[in-house]
This record gives sequence, C-alpha cells and structure tokens, in this order.
Amino acid sequence: MSPSSTSVEVEVGGRQLKLSNFDKVLYPEAGYTKGQVIDYYTRIAPVLLPHLQRRALTLKRYPNGVDGQFFYEKNCPKHRPPWVDTLSVWSARNKADVNYCLIDELAGLVWVANLASLELHTSLSRAADIQQPTMLVFDLDPGPPATVVECGRVAFWLREVLEDLGLQAFPKTSGSKGLQIYVPLNTPVTYDEAKPFAHALAKLLEQQHPQDVLSVMTKELRTGKVFIDWSQNDDSKTTVCVYSLRARPRPTVSTPVSWDEVERVVATGNPDDLVFEADALLERVEAHGDLFALLNELEQSLPAPPAAG
Repeated sequence: MSPSSTSVEVEVGGRQLKLSNFDKVLYPEAGYTKGQVIDYYTRIAPVLLPHLQRRALTLKRYPNGVDGQFFYEKNCPKHRPPWVDTLSVWSARNKADVNYCLIDELAGLVWVANLASLELHTSLSRAADIQQPTMLVFDLDPGPPATVVECGRVAFWLREVLEDLGLQAFPKTSGSKGLQIYVPLNTPVTYDEAKPFAHALAKLLEQQHPQDVLSVMTKELRTGKVFIDWSQNDDSKTTVCVYSLRARPRPTVSTPVSWDEVERVVATGNPDDLVFEADALLERVEAHGDLFALLNELEQSLPAPPAAG
C-alpha cells in the first residue's frame, strides 16, 4: 500500500474497502502517517483480533491527528460496511441501547484504522453474555511525580495478593503512563461479583501501603501515589485493548510485558524501559508471540476477596 492522498479501492480478506489519505500525518512528532497506522493494524492483526473477538468496541478517533480534537464513538457508524456486525447493549446512563461495533476479521480492523480510530477500547465481556466478564482488570495510574516505575512496585504487591488467592495475573503497559494488570477468568462470573472483588483488593492494598496506593479517584490525594482503578470492571465501561495504539506524541502501544520486565524497570528506575512504539512492538511480537494469549484461554474461578486487616 503506497501512501497517497487519493482514495483507493482494496480487497482485504475478500471484502471491498475504500481507503483514503494514506499520507496524512497523525503523529506529527514522529511523522507517523495514516498509512502507517493502517499498516500497523494490518500486521498486528493475527495477535490482536483474538482479543477483539465478539467484544463491544468503542472507537477513539483522531481525524486530524493526536494534536487535534478527538471523539469517542460508542455507536458503530451508520456508514459501516454491511458485513460489520454490531452488538446492542442497554445503557442505563443514556436510557437507550448502544450499538457497538464487533470487529472479528482483518477487513473490519482495516476499516476501523481508516477512520483514524487510533485507540481501540473493548469490553471485558463478550457478546455471548455481556454481563459475564471473562477477565478482571486493575488499571494502575501514577500521580506525578510517580511513573510506571512506582506502578511496577504496586503491581508486585497486587500479584502477591492475587497469588495468595490462587490467581495468575498478567501485566501490560497502558501505552500511556501506567500499567494494567489482567486476571483471566473465563468461568461463570458477573460484574456484580467482579467489581466488588476488585474494589476490595484495591482497598486492601491502600490499607497495607497508605503512602503509595490509593483506591479512590480524588485527584488532590494522588500526588506521588498510584491509583488502583478498580471501576473498569463494569458492563458500561471499556478499557484500552492490548496492542492498541495510543494517542501520545509518538505511536506507543499498549504492550503485554513479562513480570521479569516489570521487575527490571523497578530495579533500574527508568520508565522508558516499558515504552514500546509500533515498529518495535511488531518486532517484539515476531520474536516472542502473544504474551497475552492466556487471557483468552486460562480458566480461573473468582474466590472470595481477602478480609481487610
């Protein structure tokens, strides 16, 4: 696909698509174009698509690049191709159904990338049962001057609690400033069970490490601390998908990492060690595969949360 300012008709997986403005720069600092965004999502598709499969998708679109205005698009665009499926989910806030896109194939992913949807935000549950999350997520958000280094320290405390409960957890970068810890479930559980469980663990860690951890969103309290956002475990919310680009000055990616890598960044104190841009991420996947594959496979039952001391 050569960069061009004109529209072109292409065939992707047997689907016909019209793509445009390949040479439009969406990341000015890096000179990273829309054509490169489409190329990235095309090449990362083999490991990304299993994590999008049958999940409600919110698009975060940047039609004029990361320095321009953006908007979230929960309702799948009406001009979507007829072969793009949607999922209707009741929104209590809007008192109406939201018709999310379901992106299950390469052509759909290319279509989304062509909309300048740099970021892909997915539900924790699948269309088969929107009230049954297949995973837990803990979003570790550092309050300056804290960085992903402090998030890594908190991540190990969280992992220790989870291991005591018999649960494996997997870290990924947010692609922005923080770290996210995922716990695969893939067993029957509801958000009414998962969300209080996540909240209880966040409060426990805040109790154990009051100088370092917060379980409430209050901005005035967050300086130098890590906020454990447990509230993402909700049927009305979506979280940035693994392998999604982020709208940062450079094309960073929400990247699965190993616990050894988290340990190294805590030891070195260098937050840049957990920053991965699109090209490096593609090489990384080529070398190591999908470090998040078990999120779709590992079955773990949600235990009772530990009692606070």
